[in-house]
Amino acid sequence: MSSEQTPTTAPDAIGPRPRRLTYAAALAALEGLALVAGGVWMLVYGLAGEPDDRRQAVTGGVTLIALALLPLIAVRGLFALRGWSRGPAVITQIMALPVAYNLLRSDGVAIPAGIVLALVAVTALVLLINPETTRALGIRGPGNTAG
Repeated sequence: MSSEQTPTTAPDAIGPRPRRLTYAAALAALEGLALVAGGVWMLVYGLAGEPDDRRQAVTGGVTLIALALLPLIAVRGLFALRGWSRGPAVITQIMALPVAYNLLRSDGVAIPAGIVLALVAVTALVLLINPETTRALGIRGPGNTAG
């Protein structure tokens, strides 16, 4: 294979991006976009609607949009095969689990949302800690400092 045909990867990565890593990045992107959508909805409702507490609605909307930055930045790093990106992606999934639990304990339409969020978070966690993903990102375990 010539150098023009060889896929480019991060310096520490071995081989092309595994599908598991691509799927994990896609799930994190989905979560980030959902946070942005929820934040925009809360912000618009807080400014244009009749919320119980306008300040709380606007603050909640801005907070959700700010929180969306974590998974979206991680997605960019995951697609670029950057080892640092796994940490923020894993943190996003861990933060999603208590939210899913609270949604599952509520009434009505929030229950299916909790089920979907829990499935996405657990699936993404499994994909992110997979050894193939770890190798592709160039992450070495404790004691494996050979380089």
